[in-house]
Amino acid sequence: MEQLLKKRGLVYTVKDRCRVCYTCVRECPVKAIRIVDGQAEVVAERCIACGNCTIVCSQGAKVYESSIDRVNDLLQEENELIAIVAPSYVAEFEEIQDNDLFAGMLKKLGFHQVFEVGMGADLVAEAYEKLINGLPGKGYINSDCPAIVSFIEKYHPNLLDSLMPVVSPMVATVRYIREVVLSKAKIVFIGPCVAKKEESDEVDEVLTFAELRTMFTSGRIRASNVEPASFTPPLAMNGAGFPVSRGLLQSMNLEGNHVDQRVIVAEGRVNFQEAIREYASGKLGSMQLELLCCEGCIMGPGTSPKGKKFVRRSSVLNHLHERLKLTKGEIRGVRVEHCELDLGRSFVKDDQRVKDAPEQEIEKVLHQMGKFSQQDHLDCGACGYDTCLSHARAITKGLAEVEMCLPYSIDTLHQTIHKLADSNHKLFSVEQALRQSEKLAHMGQLSAGIAHELNNPLGVVIMYSNLLLEESGDNQQLKEDLELVVEQAGRCKDIVGGLLNFARKNQVKYTHSDLEELLKISTSSMIFPENISYSLENNLSNPFVELDREQMIQVITNLLKNGIEAMPNGGVLRVILSDRDDWVIIRIRDEGTGIAPGDLEKVFEPFYTTKGIGKGTGLGLATCYGIIKMHRGQIDVKSNTKAEKGPSGTEFIIKLPRKIV
Repeated sequence: MEQLLKKRGLVYTVKDRCRVCYTCVRECPVKAIRIVDGQAEVVAERCIACGNCTIVCSQGAKVYESSIDRVNDLLQEENELIAIVAPSYVAEFEEIQDNDLFAGMLKKLGFHQVFEVGMGADLVAEAYEKLINGLPGKGYINSDCPAIVSFIEKYHPNLLDSLMPVVSPMVATVRYIREVVLSKAKIVFIGPCVAKKEESDEVDEVLTFAELRTMFTSGRIRASNVEPASFTPPLAMNGAGFPVSRGLLQSMNLEGNHVDQRVIVAEGRVNFQEAIREYASGKLGSMQLELLCCEGCIMGPGTSPKGKKFVRRSSVLNHLHERLKLTKGEIRGVRVEHCELDLGRSFVKDDQRVKDAPEQEIEKVLHQMGKFSQQDHLDCGACGYDTCLSHARAITKGLAEVEMCLPYSIDTLHQTIHKLADSNHKLFSVEQALRQSEKLAHMGQLSAGIAHELNNPLGVVIMYSNLLLEESGDNQQLKEDLELVVEQAGRCKDIVGGLLNFARKNQVKYTHSDLEELLKISTSSMIFPENISYSLENNLSNPFVELDREQMIQVITNLLKNGIEAMPNGGVLRVILSDRDDWVIIRIRDEGTGIAPGDLEKVFEPFYTTKGIGKGTGLGLATCYGIIKMHRGQIDVKSNTKAEKGPSGTEFIIKLPRKIV
């Protein structure tokens, strides 16, 4: 657990809850919140554990390390376990009218004894008085608030000598117990403060009031089901008023009014910093500073949320009034003298101040945020920093990001909207162009479809016209007529030869067809050169398949024609039929030159061809691909151009569903 605390710090961020509202940045007195990639995280080294961020975070993203499990472990041990309770317990648990019932609840929980830390506050107040009276010209800053001590150690280390060299009431109570009551006792402090969790190793564990309430709830411990029990004496006297503003002042019996002005009281994240800055300037002379990071210990981050400050203050003062009715002859002074407790302490410099970057770098960041003149410095505070300059400095220190600036983000958003509007306009123009292209493509598809259907009949016309021309003999007029027919038919073939239907939108007209018969029809009108032989291998267990006969004849004819053209040196053109499960497979394999690997992946693209100029339009395979896809089938191609890898040639594999579902 200690390693975990060192890794992420006492106060940390639950990232899933963080909405990046910068409230924690704004409320952190030392700006220990770093924004990285839009995510707020606590910088453990800079944090003074004031817990203010845990109070202001509405999403519960800022939390402090829980001690409940470790305290439960202590409760299971056989060692004497003592609870020491901060005097603000009367404000937190105001619903419990009888303090003895509160002590009874703690003992029900498992604690053997319960002490009031207020009696430690009496000891500390006495030690303060001795120091102040011993050095009347010396001004001190109280050291009972651990967050204040941490603030000075980290951000005003030059004021360490001004910190009161006296332990806090918590530590004073611990030392009293170990010296007078039980030296080996395990001690748990219970109070309103988060910073107490890492203040001193002399206390075994620290629970906040909020954590104590959780433990009461888990243990079903209520005032109504416990027996009253007494706090272990000595009880607090003036120290009972310690949690409220001027509580320490009253404990020391020093005047805090405007006439004397020897003590300055400041509480809250803004006021305590201002008091320290003015004290550091030397303008406050020998005045004593009573500082609280919170608005009094009654409003600490370890208390229940949404507590009413003045109601709590009233509870503390009423409790103090009742205590002061008691005889306090042996309560104050006697213990320190007789026990000879050492209440002294020292402080450690932990300078976390980061030197400002050069002005040029800060100015560069300001320009990046769109701050080019003083008029651009809105100082709106939306980023969590009081001024634009402070924000820029934080960016140079790695604590903030440019995007935190609201005016900058709004301006960037406006620019993005303009760019999107411009892109939308361009997209609309492109869309219009695509629609027009689609219309032209449809016309091209229609023309290509007609051309493809005319291509083969034209070939037959040309062939028989040439045969008739050879047989025309001496009839000159007939010869001239036939030559004209051949010439014009050849011209038509050239015109329509390059137009093929590569993107049909026709519906597939399925018929129950015999695939072997379909192959015979496809090859019946084809003329195979003398050096090319045709081979059909039928391995079908069932020759029937549902398909569009005309379209499939077009596919097979096209592939066979391509195979013939790929074998200028001759060879065997094979067609292999097979079936598997609910699929039929057609393989058309030639022994030609093959297709280069770079061309293989493009063969089904419209208008892509490896044939010479005037020998192909690159639409045939695209048409085949479209027809097969309309049949919900697949068409693949394999090819080899290198003799060292085996026989050259190309194989087209068509896979068709036998039945249409």
